[in-house]
Amino acid sequence: MDTLRLVLLFLHLLGFAALIGGLLVQMGTADKVVNAAMRDGAGTAFLAGLFLVGVLEAGDGDVNHAKIGVKLLIGLVVLGLVMANLRKEKVADGLYYALLALSVANVAVAVFWSSAHV
Repeated sequence: MDTLRLVLLFLHLLGFAALIGGLLVQMGTADKVVNAAMRDGAGTAFLAGLFLVGVLEAGDGDVNHAKIGVKLLIGLVVLGLVMANLRKEKVADGLYYALLALSVANVAVAVFWSSAHV
């Protein structure tokens, strides 16, 4: 069970890396879009996070439900915004910076909100 938890955590982190990388690669461009890295990263981070919580709930680990709820809400908003703007030729700068801020905030919640495992 511990190996599965580590694999899911690894995939969760890779998803965030792809999402934030897909955002940062466009920092200097005038027209920003939702790219494949953002789409795949948001989906991977979201699904791996859901499965990770399931594995933790099934095991003996303590799960901080408030923290998971906050991360779920932020992740769902990011995933929804990414998917809703996937086929648009460009996205507004405000949406781009909101996606970047929400993605970084989700990582910050994971790192700085203290808990045993999640």
